[in-house]
Amino acid sequence: MSTTPQTSTARVPVPPARRYWAQRVNDKGAWRTDHRTKVPMDAPGEDLAALRSGLGRPAGTVPALWRFYTSPVDGEVTPELEAEHAALSLYGLHQQSQSRPMHKPGIHLGTALRTLHRSERFSEEAVDRRVAAAVHTSSVAALVYRLRGLVTQLRAVEQPLDYDRLLQDIRRWHYAESRQGVRRDWGLAYHEWSARVGRDSSESPLTGQS
Repeated sequence: MSTTPQTSTARVPVPPARRYWAQRVNDKGAWRTDHRTKVPMDAPGEDLAALRSGLGRPAGTVPALWRFYTSPVDGEVTPELEAEHAALSLYGLHQQSQSRPMHKPGIHLGTALRTLHRSERFSEEAVDRRVAAAVHTSSVAALVYRLRGLVTQLRAVEQPLDYDRLLQDIRRWHYAESRQGVRRDWGLAYHEWSARVGRDSSESPLTGQS
């Protein structure tokens, strides 16, 4: 008696889509190169303008950004889509008028802000206040608003950061428990400058407490 081969119904895992910045930048933080023309695939100005149009506006409400979304959507705006919308908008601001990539894998936000603190472009106290204002927010909208000012300063000193990591941090900010973890990670990375500059680290510029 002949048998009919059964077709497996198991789903093959689909690899996650590469976010916009990762489509342009390689794992080493350099522009990808078009394999045909050998020309760097830097972000076009019109793309960056479209991304910036999402600043201060809810995810899903800006048609110019729809083509850049990679997060799954099933009839509703998810925390992941909100986080991607925010990260795309901030990246558009950060990359504006920059010749080198402002997305660099492995550069934690806290590390980037530590570099900003030491840059001497802005006063250390002013940077501390901006960082503290960001980490003390509880809503995602307030966090992204505060990050907008910090990203503008990072752009001024040409300091890149890891936008894949930032997206995940913004997504985690939706939930009280994971929000605490993000605060801790940012704070630990930001405070690494204390020992190097000899500042008394007994008081935290993020919390004002020891």
